[in-house]
Parts: sequence; C-alpha cells; structure tokens
Amino acid sequence: MKLHATPIADLWEVQTEPRGDERGQLTRLFCVDLFASIRHDLRFVQTNLSYTAQRGTVRGMHFQRAPALEAKLIRCLRGRVFDVAVDLRAGSPTFGRWHAVELSQDNQRQLFIPEGCAHGFQTLCDDVELLYQHTAAYRPDCEGGVRHDDPRLAIAWPLPVSVLSERDRQHPLITPYFSGVQA
Repeated sequence: MKLHATPIADLWEVQTEPRGDERGQLTRLFCVDLFASIRHDLRFVQTNLSYTAQRGTVRGMHFQRAPALEAKLIRCLRGRVFDVAVDLRAGSPTFGRWHAVELSQDNQRQLFIPEGCAHGFQTLCDDVELLYQHTAAYRPDCEGGVRHDDPRLAIAWPLPVSVLSERDRQHPLITPYFSGVQA
C-alpha cells in the first residue's frame, strides 16, 4: 500500500497492492501503521456501502459539520467512478479547489478525504458499489452540501449527469459569504 499526496493538503490517493496466486488474491485496504504517517489518531467508526445503478449518476457534494466532522476512506468495489473531493476548510490555502481520481474495481485505488472537504462522485458505468469508512458516525443535523454544478467550483464531470437526487439538486451554491467548514 502506498500513499500519494495530492494538490490539496491532507487529501491522499492510496494505491493498494493485491497479492495473489492460483487461489485468488488478498488486498490490504487499511493499515494503521501506514496511515500513522499522515494521521496518528486515525480511527474509523462507521462503514457504509453504496450502490448506484445508472451510468452518469452524480452523488454529492456532501460533508459533515462540527461536531460530526468526518474523514473518509473511499474504495470502489464494483464498476468505475470519477471521485471528487472539494476543499471547504475555513482558512485553507486550497479553499474551493477540487481534486478527482478515477476509482475502479480494477485500478486498486482509494481516496482518503480529510475533515472539512466535500465528497461526491459520478458513475462511469452501470452497477457501481463504493465502500466508505468514516471517522465519525453520521448525524443528519450536521450534514451539509454544495451543488455539484457550482460555477465557482467548475468541477469537470466527465459525463452528462443522468441522475441526481432532489436532495443533491437543492444543495446551495457557494456564495462570497461562505467562509468554509469550521473545525
């Protein structure tokens, strides 16, 4: 397993390395010793699995506010996604910037997203499953989001959006008065 820095501080691409033989393979998805180099106190408390049926679907851009700020480790178990993190951290030098990586069942990548960043993805094929590990339990009273098509973010989604939930459609645009997610 290897950690690769991104242009956004504390956002990491994780390359896993399957080991295999004639029986199949084993892939380490998390190792506390390796992640200690970037987060000495990393502890996952919730794991979620999402399924998305249709190519072109966008889910996001979601985040949690204090006191339920959460970091996430995302992996694609089936299919392919264009996975995006947006830095919404108050005072961050990369505030409002986004970074995307293709996650797929084949490329063995994961994305570690720090607290204060919004997360979303677009499916690049039908029948996609993502595994999420979270450092905080979900609290609906702390959830937030920003629009996937916010012109201030200008996320370059690779496909036309085929499906978007009403909830995600209602996320606000970022205004000049939005100072960011407070830690």
